[in-house]
Amino acid sequence: MLLLLLTSATGVIDAVSILALGRVFVANMTGNVVFLGIALAHAPGFSLTASVAALAGFLLGAFGGGVVLRHRDGHRGRLLRDMGAGELALVVAAFLLTAVASMTGVVVAVVAGLLAVAMGLQNTAARRLAVPDLTTTVLTMTLTGIAADSRGSGSATITRRILAMSTMFAGALVGALLVLRAPLAWALALAVLLIGVVVLVAFLRCRHPETWHTHGL
Repeated sequence: MLLLLLTSATGVIDAVSILALGRVFVANMTGNVVFLGIALAHAPGFSLTASVAALAGFLLGAFGGGVVLRHRDGHRGRLLRDMGAGELALVVAAFLLTAVASMTGVVVAVVAGLLAVAMGLQNTAARRLAVPDLTTTVLTMTLTGIAADSRGSGSATITRRILAMSTMFAGALVGALLVLRAPLAWALALAVLLIGVVVLVAFLRCRHPETWHTHGL
């Protein structure tokens, strides 16, 4: 459940980055590398600075997440809590920046970088947690599994894959509506809320470590 909330937050954040930050992905680096190539070709509407900031930020977040993992005891709850707290702080910073500053080229790049670092942390945590089909940031292999393994997968696996796809879709839809019809900060406020719920629940459940063995993420 918590990873599904992070998946929906990814949908919101990528909707923000594509629609308001110069057509850049901050969570899906496959798409961002493609956008980087398009920006280098000087296609209109694509920001080279934002794409570079997102790629560098994601790598920085993943590197920082890797450093954190090397100093953790392997407890899944504390991992999600601590990584989530770092991610939350970065998204809050991006939210505050969009709320008080004009979206100039520099501000756009900084916001893209902050969100990308957050997504790098999230992706590193999801990779270590290794819940099948819940990477929280990309759906390519999840969609492949839905189609390719449709006859051999159990109902629980199919349900998990559909939920992953549905929550990211819902996050992107709501995020896009907020970007298009409300101040930009509102969409990031929704992302802050979703990630904040994950961190709060993880914090509370870490007080009872046994619950991580009886309830799924």
